[in-house]
Amino acid sequence: MRGLLIATGLMLLSQLASADPAQLTAPVKGPDGADLGKIVLQEGPAGVLVHYDLHGLKPGWHGSHFHAKGDCSDPKFMNSGGHVAVANETLEHGFLNPKGTHSGDLPNIYVASDGTVLSDTFTTFVSLHGEKNRPGLLDTDGSALVIHENPDDYIHPPIGGAGARIACAVIK
Repeated sequence: MRGLLIATGLMLLSQLASADPAQLTAPVKGPDGADLGKIVLQEGPAGVLVHYDLHGLKPGWHGSHFHAKGDCSDPKFMNSGGHVAVANETLEHGFLNPKGTHSGDLPNIYVASDGTVLSDTFTTFVSLHGEKNRPGLLDTDGSALVIHENPDDYIHPPIGGAGARIACAVIK
């Protein structure tokens, strides 16, 4: 009986370890390299679920976008490039823009008075590996999730007035 329980336990552990290969965790860093928490990305059939678990940020609303390069090595996070987009994308920035939204747009996040964020959002504009004609976050140079100092107004290119980049997570 004990052998059966051990074998069953090992089988369950094996299934749990491989149950979700389409999930990835990325640390979020500030301009000085300080740890600001993590994001967890999980592929779904129609897009990507983004889970934020952050601390040490200024309270209030902040823009959040997927950027084209998985490089957060400079303190202003400019090496992460512009927003993620499909090839030849002609849409502009912002959920409310009459010309359409582009693939890197995400909803604003709200930082509580204690500097924390614990929330989820979902985007149908990207995938982890480029499925269903959506840009892949895990392409050859990866991508980044960037948090900005101000909220995104969802309409004005290129970043909706979201301001400086204050936090960054490399997605590779």
